[in-house]
Amino acid sequence: MAASTTNLAWTIPSDASATNHLIKRSVPLPSPGPHQALIRLTAASLNYRDILIATRSPSYPGNHKPDLVPGADGAGIIYAVGPSSKWAGREGTEVLLHPNSWLSGDVRGLDLSKVLGGFDGDGTLQSWIVEDDDRIIPAPSHLTSLESASLVTAGVTAWSAIREGLDGRFDGGLEEWKGGRRLEGKTVLTMGTGGIAAALGATVIATSSSDEKLEHARALGAKHLVNYVSTPNWDDEVLRLTDGKGVDQVIEVGGARTLMRSINSTRPGGLISLIGILSAAEDIPKEFVPSVLFTGKIVKGCVAFSRDATAEFAKFVEEHRIKPVIAKEFDFDGAVDAFNALERQDAVGKIVVRIS
Repeated sequence: MAASTTNLAWTIPSDASATNHLIKRSVPLPSPGPHQALIRLTAASLNYRDILIATRSPSYPGNHKPDLVPGADGAGIIYAVGPSSKWAGREGTEVLLHPNSWLSGDVRGLDLSKVLGGFDGDGTLQSWIVEDDDRIIPAPSHLTSLESASLVTAGVTAWSAIREGLDGRFDGGLEEWKGGRRLEGKTVLTMGTGGIAAALGATVIATSSSDEKLEHARALGAKHLVNYVSTPNWDDEVLRLTDGKGVDQVIEVGGARTLMRSINSTRPGGLISLIGILSAAEDIPKEFVPSVLFTGKIVKGCVAFSRDATAEFAKFVEEHRIKPVIAKEFDFDGAVDAFNALERQDAVGKIVVRIS
């Protein structure tokens, strides 16, 4: 590798309080250790977590270092390898990155301080990154780098939440994946497109504030569409659509402001998989405890996912030729504009940054 190669990165100053405080600068070029590879990053995908960290919000845990490089999701090309890397001889392979140190087993393997783009761990909004061999996964062959970068946090979190419901483990571990349309006969409520659940055979009810987003959900297999702006009591509509029974599972991303309606929408004994915090914390409403206690419903936090889940989902995506929806694409110099677009929350699909 040429010594003059520059590693450009977007960084978060220690006094940042808004995404337009991000600074583009040159940072040291990393070198791979014995069981690592140097990745030339080609794309990054943004998540709401990145906004919380970039603005140093108290809503996301951690004391993040000064000049942290944000971004958990990224894709790229293996450029060079360490002396004992299992990727030796596979330089040029297109890959995506597993963003944390949880490899296998249950959620006790997760260390939030070792997720890319947080605490002391620089993330994917840079030109080059060194990653451990086990956190590098071949990208699905039918996807562009922008699409591969869009798979990870949003896609694998939803995949893991659904797999927990299928396996009945609820600890983040995975039973052997047997394939098939294992959600046939089940109804899943999604706050998003619901493409994964539909591919697994579920009847999908999709909710959104945007009719445009709902039409994307229909194209990906959603059977019922509910606009929660025009239908503010959308839990009543979900019950109507399910003949009063409620859904088997909710993929809940809204957080405090939507959680009670998600609980109301769920059948007795059903599962509410809490995977996002798009609304600020509020006091727990008085009906929360009886609504869960007297119906046997499960409210399950789904925090991150294992490397095994990421690898499994990448294979599933390739097998089913699934393509993530990309809302807007920005050049590397436009990363601040990308954050601003994500903050508006009016886009259909993922916000991505083309790095090289």
